[in-house]
Formats: sequence, structure tokens, C-alpha cells
Amino acid sequence: MDAFFASVEVRDDPSLRGHPVLVGYPGKRGVVAAASYEARKFGCHSAQPMAVALRKCPSARVVAPRHDRYVEVSQQVFEIFARYTPLVEGLSIDEAFLDLGGTERLHGPARKVAESIRAAVRGELSLTCSVGLASCKFIAKIASDQNKPDGLTEVAAGAEQAFLDPLPIRKLWGVGAKTEALLRRYGVRTVGDIARLGQATLERELGEHGRHLHRLSLGLDDREVTPGRERKQISHENTFHDDLTTRAEIEDWLLRQATRVADRLAAAGQQGRTVHVKLRDVAFTTWTRQVTLERPTAQTMEIFAAARSIVGKLEAEGLLANRRFRLTGLGVSDLVEGRAPRQLELLGEPSEAIEQRRGEAVQDVLSEVRRRFGGKALFPAGLGEADES
Repeated sequence: MDAFFASVEVRDDPSLRGHPVLVGYPGKRGVVAAASYEARKFGCHSAQPMAVALRKCPSARVVAPRHDRYVEVSQQVFEIFARYTPLVEGLSIDEAFLDLGGTERLHGPARKVAESIRAAVRGELSLTCSVGLASCKFIAKIASDQNKPDGLTEVAAGAEQAFLDPLPIRKLWGVGAKTEALLRRYGVRTVGDIARLGQATLERELGEHGRHLHRLSLGLDDREVTPGRERKQISHENTFHDDLTTRAEIEDWLLRQATRVADRLAAAGQQGRTVHVKLRDVAFTTWTRQVTLERPTAQTMEIFAAARSIVGKLEAEGLLANRRFRLTGLGVSDLVEGRAPRQLELLGEPSEAIEQRRGEAVQDVLSEVRRRFGGKALFPAGLGEADES
């Protein structure tokens, strides 16, 4: 998808159309979650500090993220994908691999399918996507980025090397700043240079990773599209304008995050068994802890209770004393689809199971209200109104 979060915001609020849009929270520690193409012309991009983005583009409209909305639209996009092939592997909320092998008789040539998908996304959702068409996943991924936004790039079978050779080395998966610096010492600037450098030199310098890069430089990627790949974790975190200094402040934000995570679990029809907590202080030291529950849950208060127990242990270890925290995060993993099955007693359902079902019903209602009327429509007791940043 093209600038997915920003594009959804512009579509839902036409007054934003034509203006540079940044999705994220303002403030000295805010980070850009997405930038519209109008904002990108000024040098703005995702993962950039919001303060830097606004210096580059003071006229940008800043819009708070609405993750539940993006999940909802993402599901609509993936429903379109599924019309053309059952082999859909989601990489993220806005990106997927589709295997079109064997669909020609039903839908026609692959390029026609790619054009049909783009037309359906545009016509039904008023959004645009860019498609890369190739014989393997790696090249299709690179091709999808070549002509954004609303582009279609096809790399025909047999033309892979000609397509790859002139590309900068950072286009290869796994080439970060350190690897790039090492390769540049050998005069390597392009993917073709990597291929010519040879596997032996790459393996000597980078080990197995060097061998992997050499294969990619030759366009060799035999991985199959794996449909239904499960998401490993649902999480939410916040970076704060004002540091947190007390356990009460930390727990207040963890309760907010538990609410967000529970809503997203409910929207996905999932429950999780393991709760994770992350804390980062002003010196950028990060602590992560987790606890495994007796049964999977998607309920805010059960998730929060587990997070609170983690905070209690951190306090007992002395890790909260005399520290100022700039970030908290909460996640749930070991996900299962639907409601976890419960064994019933022969003489009726146990009271604990009844309470569990009641809790699930309440959570479903709360999540639906927040989905319809916004994230601040209803809060658990004790949750304040401070803005996220």
C-alpha cells in the first residue's frame, strides 16, 4: 500500500487532501508513523522524529494514529487479495506476497491480475497500492518499491540480473549501514558489484550472511509464499513528552496500553497467553520482562494485572528507584484464534468459567464502542485523559 496510514487519514478526511500529512504525535519525543507523499517531498519519512519532520515541513498537518482503523482497512485490502489467490502471505498490515501460479485460467495472465488488484483497491477503497511482479519474492518486493505511488513494475523471467545489477546495495535485504561500509571498502556500490565480488570474499568477510547476500545479488530466492503466517505479537508503546517518575504513572500508561492491545486482539478475534512489558529510561537503558498466564485472554484487566505484577517485580529489584522513564510498552504473544476452549464440569459450568465468559462479553462491548466512537469513548476505572505523545 502507498503511504498507508497517511492515505487512510486523507481518504477519511478530505480536508487533508493536497496537504503534507504526518501521522504521529507532536512533541519533542514524537515519531512519524507515516508521511504522505506531499510531506516526503520535504524530506519527511516514517521513523523520523516529529520535531525534525516539522522543521523540514512546518506546514504539515499532524494527525494522531488510529491503529484500529488501519487494521479494519487492512482487512478489506486483504479480502481483495484473496479473490485472486488463496496463497497470500501478509508481511505487515499494509504489505503481502501473492503467489499467482496456477491462476491463469481463472484470472488471466499475472500482469492482468496485478492491474485488476490495483483497480479494485482504488475503486472500492479509494486508496492506491504499488505492485511488483517477478518470478521470486525478493525481486517482487524490490520491484514493488520502484514506481511508487500507484505503480506496477514487472521483471520478466530471464531479466532478473539486468534489473538487479544497477541497483544500490542498500536495496538488498540485510544490507545496513555497517555492511554497506564494509562492502564499500571493496569498491562495491551496486548489486551487480556484489555479484562480481564473488561468494568466497563475501563469506570470508561476512560469513553465512555474505553467502546469503551473494545469492540475492544473483536473483536466487527459492522461498515459497506461505499463507496464513501467524502474527507473533500484538503490542502498543508510547514515548513521553514528560518523563515518568513513579510506579503509579507507569501503571497508568500500561493500563492505557492494555486497553489498546485488548481492543486489537478483539478486532482480530484472538487471545494471547504471554504478556510482555518494556520500560526505557532517559539513558536509553531498556528492560523487558514477561509473564505467562494460565489461559489465553483478550481482556484489558487480565492483561493489565499481569503487567502490574511485572512492574511490582521490577520495583522489588530496585529498578524503578531514582529513574525517569521515557517509554513504556505492553504486548501480548502466544496468540490463538477465537476463544480458548475450556473444559466444563459434569454438573454445570464452574463459576470461574461463567465469570470468564462475562468478562469476554464486556470486553467485546467496550472494544466495539471504542471502535465506533474512538479510542477515548470508554476507559477502565483509573484511566485518565492525558494525551499520548
